[in-house]
Amino acid sequence: MKSRRRTAVLAAGILLLAILIAVLLVRRTPSLHQEEAIRTAVDAYIYGYPLVTFDMARRQQTNVAVPDGEHAPVGQLIKMRSYPAVDNHCCAAPNADTLYTIAWLDVGDDPWVFGIPDMGERYYIMPMLDGFSEVFFVASSSTTGGEAQAYAITGPGWSGTLPEGVTQVQSPTAMVWVLGRIYCLGTPEDYEEVHALQDRFAVVPLSSFGKPYTPPSGEVDADFDMKTGVRNQVNDLDIDTYLDYLAKLLKTNPPKAQDAEIVARMAEIGVVPGQDFDGSKLGSLDRAVVGTVPKLALVKMAAHLKQQKTTEGWLYFTSGVGNFGTDYLLRGMANLLGPGWNRPQDAVYPLSQQDADGDEYDGGRHKYVMRFEKGGMPPVEAFWSLTLYDTDFFFVPNAIDRYELSQRNTFATNPDGSVDFYIQAESPGEDKEANWLPAPKGKFVLVLRMYGPTKSPPSIVDGSWTPPPVRRVPSP
Repeated sequence: MKSRRRTAVLAAGILLLAILIAVLLVRRTPSLHQEEAIRTAVDAYIYGYPLVTFDMARRQQTNVAVPDGEHAPVGQLIKMRSYPAVDNHCCAAPNADTLYTIAWLDVGDDPWVFGIPDMGERYYIMPMLDGFSEVFFVASSSTTGGEAQAYAITGPGWSGTLPEGVTQVQSPTAMVWVLGRIYCLGTPEDYEEVHALQDRFAVVPLSSFGKPYTPPSGEVDADFDMKTGVRNQVNDLDIDTYLDYLAKLLKTNPPKAQDAEIVARMAEIGVVPGQDFDGSKLGSLDRAVVGTVPKLALVKMAAHLKQQKTTEGWLYFTSGVGNFGTDYLLRGMANLLGPGWNRPQDAVYPLSQQDADGDEYDGGRHKYVMRFEKGGMPPVEAFWSLTLYDTDFFFVPNAIDRYELSQRNTFATNPDGSVDFYIQAESPGEDKEANWLPAPKGKFVLVLRMYGPTKSPPSIVDGSWTPPPVRRVPSP
């Protein structure tokens, strides 16, 4: 409790300091009009953050003429044939449990038919997200079953008839991200089986469904940055560029009716859905203050993360994410961590940035242990894994190329049946190495993935199971 209060006070202090800096830059007392305009600009930035982030991710993943291992043009499948490479910094918080099978679609003019083959007993999940990072439909082992399926993903306002056997799924926006995952053991034999499944997925415009179809080559923007991470590219945009970008995206990705209040406020600063950005609405304000808006918004989202209640050092959500409604701050915070969240009933992602004493993890100074009591492993119907990332949520290179521990592993067990995970920079010894999650000699964070969390006790969803704390090993 003391740690949470300290974190909340610190976060509030950071935000207050940022606002004071902005005010001081004006070198005079800001007018009420200016204060309100800056407040609205900050809220507009947060509201649009998932949409801008999604589009930046789309551009980076589709900026190729033909598909490769990690990219494909819009309307074609990205079929990742292996776990993401350690140096892959496209999207934060990658996993080493599934092979991503992804499609970016533009359903503004013509629906697209997404075909899923017979998956048998293989676990898969194919969430469909709109431009605001809202999950509007999920096809998966647990929701729609393992039989072959075909979905016509239609855009806002579309009406028409569909072929027999094709189910309509309506997207609220023209931008659609099918962020699919297929469980894979990571062995050569299992890679081969999953590759065969991936090759039977299909995506085709409705106008070409049932006909021979050859997808066109993608258009390549040679000037687009394909190396810098998406989050960094978004966060580096100045406010004028950001709001202009947002206004353009709102033309084909309209706000929902529930967004009426923020839409009306954004119009006052020149952001009107369906229209070009009117920069003159902010042009009369002090440019030094206007220029601080992205930092203010990013600090506000980061502070919101620090203010969230943790359980034994773990932060997770059993409601609200995936379908955020009008909680724009939560939605922005989630996308600041990484785009593409699942609904809690499909997957829960406990995050730990601090040990049981409330201190940030530091593999250069400490060793840590996470103990699961006998019978206390994460209760899931699909799979679980514990992944270590750097503070930007990317894999950390290590000598044994191990980035997670999961139910696929065979662990050394204590005499009482409990299992200890050793999270540290150096090997804990040959007899314990099966339980070793290598840490860097510096800061890191942990993510516990739980796909298909159980619905009845013990369950993380109802609170009858919680992740065990990660404790610092006392120095000898």
